[in-house]
Order: sequence, then structure tokens, then C-alpha cells
Amino acid sequence: MRQRRLMNQINVVPYIDVMLVLLVIFMVTAPLIQTAAIDLPTVGKAAQPPAEPIRVLIRADGSLALRASAGGEKQVSRGELAGHLRQAQERDPKQAVVIAADRNVRYQAVLEVMDELQKQQVARIGLLVQQGR
Repeated sequence: MRQRRLMNQINVVPYIDVMLVLLVIFMVTAPLIQTAAIDLPTVGKAAQPPAEPIRVLIRADGSLALRASAGGEKQVSRGELAGHLRQAQERDPKQAVVIAADRNVRYQAVLEVMDELQKQQVARIGLLVQQGR
């Protein structure tokens, strides 16, 4: 009597055939599938995009400047800063303010400007940074 040997290999040829047939079926039917088009509703007045934040620039020499989205840069003192921000808050209470300080500015100067913004009830304050390389 002959003894049977165990087969320790899998025959993958039938699986490859099935996969190729499925691939052909998907390649043929994929262009026939139509994508759904969305018909969006219309309204009389759409929501306004968020306003560009006001930038408070702190230069290396400690001087301050304001840069708004509409206008250019404007040199201001610490006292004038409060007035300009109060006017901006009256126009738009949710107006964001971003502090852009020079790399060499002392941390204390940034905190003083941030404190002044908080005294003026500015709710949205951020720090502007540059992405690393």
C-alpha cells in the first residue's frame, strides 16, 4: 500500500482567474455608473464669510502698527490702539484680532498688548506664527 504524501502548497491559479474576471467586470461597469448631482436650495441672502482679522503688529523696536483687511498698515501708539479696536468692535462684535510680533520682541511686550486687547473686551484674540520649514 502506497502512503499518501501531504501537499503543503496552495494552488492559486483559480483564484487569479476569478480576480481577473472580476477586474474586467468592474472596469467595464465603472464608466456606466452615474454620479449623483446635488441640486442645492437657494436663499435670498447667504451667510457672510467671516471677516479678515485685524493684525496688531509688534515690531522689534517695540512700535505698534495695525493692519486691517481693507486698509494698509497704520502706525499707532498703545493709547490709539484701544480706540481703533473699540471702533472695530462697535462695527462687528465678533471681529477677530491677531497679534503678529517680531521674533526678537520680548514676551512681556506681547503680553502687554494681549492684556490691552482683553481690557477692550476683544473676545477673539490669536497669535500669528510662521510655519517651520
